[in-house]
Amino acid sequence: MTEKSEKEKKEKTGRPDPHIPPIAWTIFGILLLIAIFGAIYGEGRYSDAAIGLWVTVWTLGGTYILFALKVASQWEKAIVLRLGKFHRLAGPGMFWIVPILDTTSTWIDHRVMVTPFAAQKTLTKDTVPVDVDAVLFWVVWDAEKAALEVKNYEAAVDWAAQTALRDIIGRMPLADILTGRSLLDQELQQVIDERTTPWGVTVQSVEIRDIVIPQDLEDAMSRQAQAERERQARVILGESEKQIAENFAKAAESYQNNPTALHLRAMNMLYEGLKEKGALVIVPSSAVESMNLGGLSGLVAMSTTAPKLIAEANKPAAAPKK
Repeated sequence: MTEKSEKEKKEKTGRPDPHIPPIAWTIFGILLLIAIFGAIYGEGRYSDAAIGLWVTVWTLGGTYILFALKVASQWEKAIVLRLGKFHRLAGPGMFWIVPILDTTSTWIDHRVMVTPFAAQKTLTKDTVPVDVDAVLFWVVWDAEKAALEVKNYEAAVDWAAQTALRDIIGRMPLADILTGRSLLDQELQQVIDERTTPWGVTVQSVEIRDIVIPQDLEDAMSRQAQAERERQARVILGESEKQIAENFAKAAESYQNNPTALHLRAMNMLYEGLKEKGALVIVPSSAVESMNLGGLSGLVAMSTTAPKLIAEANKPAAAPKK
């Protein structure tokens, strides 16, 4: 669609007086046929003046119906002006007007209208350029005001939405725009509704479709988020180390005056280490002396080396070389 057609669409007010409805054409055709067949039938039977009067009456009647009969759709209302002044609202359905005196200047659609609008390269409160796309859902609740109070209510609603969006973006920082879309939708709806209510238009809802920020800023925000997550991970790791150290300190206090418990704990640690095949357990000498683990370690060494010595002793002697 070209820019010219878009402009013409925006400048359209309601819809103009529609084409003559099919029912009016049908009635006009029937009356015209009656006039023609009557003239043919009356030829030679009646005078030319009578036949002319017959044709004139039926033709004028058909022409009157052709221009006086109007039909509005279920979702429409027509603004009827009489000699340029507001006369009444007509429709939906079939209605009559007085030709020449009455005109149907505007047809108002009472269905919910959907208007997409956008604010491009708009600076936020912290001077960040953003592109915001939104959708406006609105409806005409007073056809008389929409036709008489504003020249082009569709274009007026569109421009009111755009200016409201730019105004709100300029008063909010980028972080609030990105994280508070629902609040932005509500504020937009309230501002636009205040501007369009005098025109007989109410705003049902506003929805933000997309918020586009510069690519460089998006990359910087991504790096900032990654750094924040890494910082949180290190803080959590430090807290875990602190809790482990506190638990070790409490355990040391418990073992300090209870050597038997410490000895049992040491035996349990050795047992857990020897459960794995081929495990190598290294016990500090200070621990061996303090917990009397010398005998235990000797038994462990004997249990691991004795099978190997027995296996080597049972090997058959090699035959002498000739």
